Amino acid sequence: MGKAWKFGDDVDTDVIIQGKYLVINEPEELAKHVFENIKPEFAKAVKKGDFVVAGENFGCGSSREHAPIALKATGIEAVIAKSYARIFFRNAVNIGLKVLECKDADKIEEGDELEVDYVNGKIVNKSKNEEYPINPIPEFLRQIMDKGGLVNFCKELYAKS
Repeated sequence: MGKAWKFGDDVDTDVIIQGKYLVINEPEELAKHVFENIKPEFAKAVKKGDFVVAGENFGCGSSREHAPIALKATGIEAVIAKSYARIFFRNAVNIGLKVLECKDADKIEEGDELEVDYVNGKIVNKSKNEEYPINPIPEFLRQIMDKGGLVNFCKELYAKS
């Protein structure tokens, strides 16, 4: 269970992590600057297991992989959004950041306590005693995310052969 950090529509990768930090290669260092311009308290206050919740087109803008890497390094459980920019979604899956699509994401408020039931495909909002369905994650994408990303998935796959 974790706290919801709420954002709106069209959150672009420059808002997630500013371009001036793209010279940083350590995920933990990148995490210190996530959402710095729009929610400066986020990086210091976010806790392992919390959730980023947003509207439409999350991760639009440049194709920088730094954005999902920085988000994952904060320790969040997942990003929950109504929709994603395609390149952000794929980058997130590739590095093992869980990205969930939920048409009811706008019903979640800042600070709500959330839990994700991955087996039954729903978000449980403990603060409001509500449940919201999430779009099913295809098995192969879930396996990649569960293994921590595409590299780990491939290493394990090829180790078996």
